[in-house]
Formats: sequence, structure tokens, C-alpha cells
Amino acid sequence: MNQEQIKTLIDALAASDLAELEYSDENGCTLRLTKQAALRALPAFEGAAPAAADGADGAAEVAPASAAAGQCLAPMYGVLHLQASPGEPPYVQPGQAVKAGQTLCVIEAMKVFNEVRADRDATVQAVLVDSGEEVEAGQPLFRLG
Repeated sequence: MNQEQIKTLIDALAASDLAELEYSDENGCTLRLTKQAALRALPAFEGAAPAAADGADGAAEVAPASAAAGQCLAPMYGVLHLQASPGEPPYVQPGQAVKAGQTLCVIEAMKVFNEVRADRDATVQAVLVDSGEEVEAGQPLFRLG
């Protein structure tokens, strides 16, 4: 089983309603992928809709939503990236106005990059994490006003 096959299986699971996927190849190698219940149930913001898969590049888009709490929470465990690549400017900075749907950051989990997007127009009051930091599901990432 090669990396491309594994990525295809991960993408297929992410885009489906399945909770688990098991695949065995002709060499007897078996791969079992399981979605964690917390990832499906935990919104990026309190009161948000669950993550939806973006068919264009295979990365999941997270649509956060909560005017009440004012905090953007990590929808999953992974490595946080505040910029598209090293040397690039960050997606957002404190004091910056953001529009609904704008990418705030990316969380890398199992070599899949999951965009965390704003669900409403707001202002970034504070960035609460550092780029390259491992984040836990539910951890505050940004304070929005």
C-alpha cells in the first residue's frame, strides 16, 4: 500500500458519513481508519456546524460560528499553521477585520490540511497560539470581536 492509496482512503472517509473504513490489499496489508466521535461532534466555535469536506483539494473546511463566545476553537487535534508556507504572511493578524468564509488558519492532521474559516464578519482581537504548535480539539485559537 503506497502513500497515494492511503491519502485516497483518508479523503474518501473524510468526504463520507462513515465512521470507520477498513481496507485490505492483495499483499495482506490492512489499514483501518476511524473518525473520532469528538471530531464530528465538536464545532470550531460553540454552536457551529460540523466540518464539511472541500472536494476541490481534499482539505476539509471548517465553518466556525459563534457570536456569543467570541473564541475560535480548534475543531480537531493537529499542527496549527498560521501562514500558507514559511516566509509567507499570516492568514490573519490581531486588529485585522475578517469576512465570513475567510481562512483564519490551517490545522494539519494526518497529512490533510483542514482550513478553519470565519463564519461571520469580525475583527481578530488576539491570536492565542503559535504557528507549528500542536493544538487539541476545543483549544481556543483566536479571540474575535
